Amino acid sequence: MQIILSRKGFDSQYGGQPSPILPDGTLLSLPIPSKDDTIQYTELSYSCKNYLEIIKELNPNSKFKDQYTCHLDPDLRKDMIKRENEWKPLFGQNKAAQGHLKNMDIKEGDLFLFFGWFKETEQKNGTLKYIKGAPDMHMIFGYLQIGEIFSDFSNFPKEIHYHPHAQNKFEKIKNNCIYKASNYLSFHSEVSGGGCLNFHNDLVLTKKGYSKSKWELPSFFQDISISYHSKESFVDDYFQSAAKGQEFIIEKNDSVSEWAKNLIINNKTA
Repeated sequence: MQIILSRKGFDSQYGGQPSPILPDGTLLSLPIPSKDDTIQYTELSYSCKNYLEIIKELNPNSKFKDQYTCHLDPDLRKDMIKRENEWKPLFGQNKAAQGHLKNMDIKEGDLFLFFGWFKETEQKNGTLKYIKGAPDMHMIFGYLQIGEIFSDFSNFPKEIHYHPHAQNKFEKIKNNCIYKASNYLSFHSEVSGGGCLNFHNDLVLTKKGYSKSKWELPSFFQDISISYHSKESFVDDYFQSAAKGQEFIIEKNDSVSEWAKNLIINNKTA
């Protein structure tokens, strides 16, 4: 089983604010804005608020408007929008990033760990706010073990037609694929093959006291290859994650597999 660290959600360029760590520990990844997509932020909800309301509570100066649409990918949270009965978590990739996954022989059974930019929040007078002085952190917020890979646009099954990468604009795009989660994890038959994680310090990649791109990884990572990185990525007492790149593929290793398994089993949502 290969492990892929996949960077997703709001960043400084797309969205311009961190996704919230909600007071109940929910890691609510905010999908990036996309004018060419069809799903609006107002259609997505968590705890009786739509995503646009959450974005504007956190950032009153946000320029997002009611009609703004988003790129809902990865799609991991079942209750955020109305679903068909056969829904399973999905993730799409294309162009060079998908070419990288293909070249590295990513296949059924391999595991995506999704990470993004997060910050702790609190409720103040009924309004959600970022906690003043809370650090910006890269955190693992979700996962998807690959059950099926769809690469032929003309034969995408009906149940995935809603997904951004199944829209007409992707028909002619090179290397367009959609990954569907397995029914259950291969290493735990009672846990869904894709989903979200609850806040825990073990999910924080950023080294305490450092900027978010400087990570603290378990020591065994120093002897393991990670695509878009090198041995020089370990600088002094931290790991300098790449500024660019979406899919960081980790060399097969038993210690890494156990690390990833434990992150999911110990921190999965109900």
